[in-house]
Amino acid sequence: MMESLLIANRGEIARRIIRSAKMLGIRTIAVYSEADAGLPFVREADEAIAVGPSPARESYLSQTRILEAARKTGAAAIHPGYGFLSENAGFAEAVEKAGIIWVGAPPAAVRAMGLKDAAKELMQASGVPVTPGYMGADQSEERLAAEADTIGYPVLIKAVAGGGGKGMRRVDRAQDFAELLASCRREAAASFGNDRVLIERYIANPRHIEVQVFADTLGNCVHLFERDCSLQRRHQKVIEEAPAPGLDASTRAAICDAAVKAARAVNYVGAGTIEFIADASEGLREDRIWFMEMNTRLQVEHPVTEAITGEDLVLWQLKVASGEPLPKLQDEIAMNGWAFEARLYAENPAAGYLPSTGRLEHLSLPEAVRVDSGVEQGDDITAFYDPMIAKIIVHGSNREAALSKLAAACAGIEVWPVKSNAGLLARIAVDPDFCAARIDTGFLDRHGDSLVATKPSEIAIDTAATVLSRNTDGDPWSALAGFRIAGADDKRVRIRIGEQLLWGQSRPELEANAVTIGETTVLFDAGNAWPISLPVASEVEASQGAGDGAILSPMPGLVISVDVAEGDRVAKGDRLLTVEAMKMEHSLRAPFDGIVEKLQVSSGIRVSENQLVVSIVKEQD
Repeated sequence: MMESLLIANRGEIARRIIRSAKMLGIRTIAVYSEADAGLPFVREADEAIAVGPSPARESYLSQTRILEAARKTGAAAIHPGYGFLSENAGFAEAVEKAGIIWVGAPPAAVRAMGLKDAAKELMQASGVPVTPGYMGADQSEERLAAEADTIGYPVLIKAVAGGGGKGMRRVDRAQDFAELLASCRREAAASFGNDRVLIERYIANPRHIEVQVFADTLGNCVHLFERDCSLQRRHQKVIEEAPAPGLDASTRAAICDAAVKAARAVNYVGAGTIEFIADASEGLREDRIWFMEMNTRLQVEHPVTEAITGEDLVLWQLKVASGEPLPKLQDEIAMNGWAFEARLYAENPAAGYLPSTGRLEHLSLPEAVRVDSGVEQGDDITAFYDPMIAKIIVHGSNREAALSKLAAACAGIEVWPVKSNAGLLARIAVDPDFCAARIDTGFLDRHGDSLVATKPSEIAIDTAATVLSRNTDGDPWSALAGFRIAGADDKRVRIRIGEQLLWGQSRPELEANAVTIGETTVLFDAGNAWPISLPVASEVEASQGAGDGAILSPMPGLVISVDVAEGDRVAKGDRLLTVEAMKMEHSLRAPFDGIVEKLQVSSGIRVSENQLVVSIVKEQD
């Protein structure tokens, strides 16, 4: 067994490798950039060495600096994790040339599977089914367009050196082919230095199914069953599960056997993943599942395989790299239960999944399930690297049990002020279609609007009202709408949640999951984070008017006076009308200077909550 291991990576995967290496008594060495100097993986390694500035190309992607760090620390082996240099055949060769053990795939296998067209040709020759398409050397626009016509639209243009969702375009019509081909080539050249493409049949209801394979230097090769990675956004995975729902035993055996055959075709060693695309329009059938590509490294989603098999794949990697045989042969590997992995990202789903950066002033992750995270509360999410905060991994006896754990775990996540997709994950976990396994890679595109919370739930509004009414230092008039001389108190509270002014109901029985962070009170609700506060009086008076001039009644009540007529000019703050409810009067005021376009009510009329009463337009409009 190797004595020391340098981890040429960062964050979550570095911590993951350190844990397994320490189980084997291996001395661990972390490398870190300037931006990562304070992260947990640096502290947890036995030794840590700086390798350069924050940009990845000057640190984690610098082969020279990584190798120099290995020489200085006397590292016996290098584990590249995933991403960065993990699939760089030239780096793997340089490591081996330096007399250091490479904990990864053989350079020849990396090269064989590195280009999608060459890999598919190799798989086809080895008897592995591949997606119908064109992988030829003739890259002229005319030939590619002709092949697309032959395949039939829609087709997918894919960069042969692509990955991570880049260099990929769907084409629905022949007249769009030239434009999208040019766009794909530009992106491929910029991202991979190679603008060659292949053309594939576009699968209308695609499922992304992949098989974990493992091989040693003694000729043994096994699979550890499959994972379903169909839940994606922009071709990047969000939730993975194992096993794949709807996959029967015979089809599972067929694709797992094909995966082992693919690994043997390139004399593979170590951990690898064979990715398949399935046409799920008629269920998962053997004749509708095709080879897509091979990832010659450990996958981000490997924990779901660990959960259903009980195996430690990093431990396997270290043993195989040390020349030992596989810890288990095929008939000794069993599948137990169901597992999910949800990727918690620092991003804003409501803003097109834009990454979010900043300090994690508050971070609370679930404790009852496995969490692989590269950061802790107080750490920074920077713009230099992948925005993943953590991976939430759950395991249950069946899919329903695992889903229940996933929903509870994601709903309990608290992140502030960095935005996250925790609320999205929590909603996916209870979505009826997802629970029924009606999934494909277009799931989020179809369901996105219903899965992204743009406003707090009713229970969250009432919880916020309850919290804020408790925080008024015994002065209920500063928060509550008021009291009745006879009858029940009016427990409604005017509150600010984010940028919205709302009425909530103070309900003492509600348990408030709110945290004061600095000067801000934050309410956490099903993975979402809402800053809450009491508005000042001037905000309340002007809040009844939305930015578009639609004035809504904030509560059910009686219009007791109307102060304007249609066509009147009004100034911001002018009283428009007064509504009486619960023996309290509420004046609705103009939100901006403008003209009364439409008056919907008159004195003596009863109105309902959120009923449109007045419309105002800006004079220039």
